[in-house]
Amino acid sequence: MGMLKSVRITVAALLIGVLPGCAADQKPPPVMAPCDATLDAVLGAWARAGFSGSVAVSTGGRFDCLAGYGVADDATGTRNTVDTVFSIGSVSKAFTATAILRLADAGKLSLDDRAGKLVPAVTGPVAEATVRHLLLHTSGVGGSIGADDQPLDRAGAIAAINRLEQAFPPGTDDAYSNAGYTLLAIIIDTVSGMSYRDYMLQHVLTLPGGVVGGFWHGRPAAAGPVAAGYLDDGEPGRSNDFAGPYWTTEGSGSMAMTTKELATWTHALFTGELAGLAGEPGHTVGEGRSHTLGGWVAFDASVYGRPIVAAAGGGGDVGHNTAVVWIPGRDQVIALSSNRAVLTAEELLAATVPALVAGEPLPVPTAPAGGGDPAALAGKYSLETGGSFEVTIVDGRARIEASGPDAVSVLFPPRGRFSARDLRGHEQRVLGVLAGRTREGREEREAVADRFGPVTAVTGGGTVVADGEMRTYVTMTTRDGPRLGWYAVDEHSTIEGAELPAGPPSLTLVPVGTGRYRPDDPAGTGPEVTLEFDGGRVTVSGPAGTATARRPG
Repeated sequence: MGMLKSVRITVAALLIGVLPGCAADQKPPPVMAPCDATLDAVLGAWARAGFSGSVAVSTGGRFDCLAGYGVADDATGTRNTVDTVFSIGSVSKAFTATAILRLADAGKLSLDDRAGKLVPAVTGPVAEATVRHLLLHTSGVGGSIGADDQPLDRAGAIAAINRLEQAFPPGTDDAYSNAGYTLLAIIIDTVSGMSYRDYMLQHVLTLPGGVVGGFWHGRPAAAGPVAAGYLDDGEPGRSNDFAGPYWTTEGSGSMAMTTKELATWTHALFTGELAGLAGEPGHTVGEGRSHTLGGWVAFDASVYGRPIVAAAGGGGDVGHNTAVVWIPGRDQVIALSSNRAVLTAEELLAATVPALVAGEPLPVPTAPAGGGDPAALAGKYSLETGGSFEVTIVDGRARIEASGPDAVSVLFPPRGRFSARDLRGHEQRVLGVLAGRTREGREEREAVADRFGPVTAVTGGGTVVADGEMRTYVTMTTRDGPRLGWYAVDEHSTIEGAELPAGPPSLTLVPVGTGRYRPDDPAGTGPEVTLEFDGGRVTVSGPAGTATARRPG
């Protein structure tokens, strides 16, 4: 499951200054509207660069822009439209938090009630955490309780939560927690007098204008045509036909809807139709950001010049990504969803932020120079230090994979807030977890052994920054052979994400001159490297210097 990483919500007052907005005190009825020509031209350019999904923008409850771009399903050729349904991943947490706030308003619970008091079956370390701690990711218990497609009933979810270790006493630190929001869903299921899904339908998803959205798996399902998702390698993601039970993602990432529905619901939430306190800062996490009681991230005016709140998340192995922003000073909502990893909704937002904050025209992606003969690049290139690069041709374009920690560090140098030291520290934590130094690590090894046979060795394969998080690649030697995969852990060594097996880290290349290539990265969020091919060798240049690899012979 994709998770909201606070650092990745680098979204500002998107599209402000290019939208035909209306005054905040006007409340016209919502209407459907195409994007104006200027905005549509910009979004069209980003669509040609790889964005595939839907966009919804409203001001004062009136839609200024509703549009779809790209293909929703390659098998049928169906296009994305304003009615296309996407998994919203961790944005689901905002809906669960709203349910909790509504129950608190109704006197069914207090935000200072302990989890163990509300659900007596919860007896593990998290039992002492309060509802407030769970909402703000300060319970001390991070991570998840299983794979997204792992059938798990309510009792099994409670048992899994009871087994989780606590990294710190409640309220003394923060650790992003899917498990904490699953526990909130169990609390809703316990104290509301109805099932979690029934409560969500009746008290959170139902607005005066009707029901918005639903669930990705099972019922009540979101109404409308569903987009297929496509992963980093272009392969289809998991569909929405998982038979359940669904408690591995319930509360933390189980919902789906259109961007129009998400924008409608967000406006209703922040204009007081659903719950109070939704956007109020609750726990500061640094750099002008705070987790809120409503499951959002609040940015103070020091970040973008005006306060905003935002939520974002991916559907993990579904291949969807969603981001939504509320700008209170303008009564404005921006919601985007995407169904391809080439250019996600979050990346599109991140690419527009500098211009938006500066009041400049929205940027458009730069087209590659073209030319060159990608087929001539194909082959394996070896570094003297032991690692290698493999160049293949996919759909007429060069794609390069890195194998070995030295090759990975060259092709994927640290960038942004992550330093080389951060990447080394992350790799050490991952290897420690997989060596069985934590209960979660021991359980992960057992799960791998159940699938592939006993694990006899784990070796590090380098660390990259992807989707706003550090991912360390490892090779697990098992009875059935070596298995490459990656793990993401937090500073407390709690597993936040994983994929096993997985392909090597790779980049698609575009020509920028004779023999020179750069990553196909229109949003500017990828590695800052240039590759120069000359005969049987490739020289990779980046912030830390250059390295040359050669083909045999």
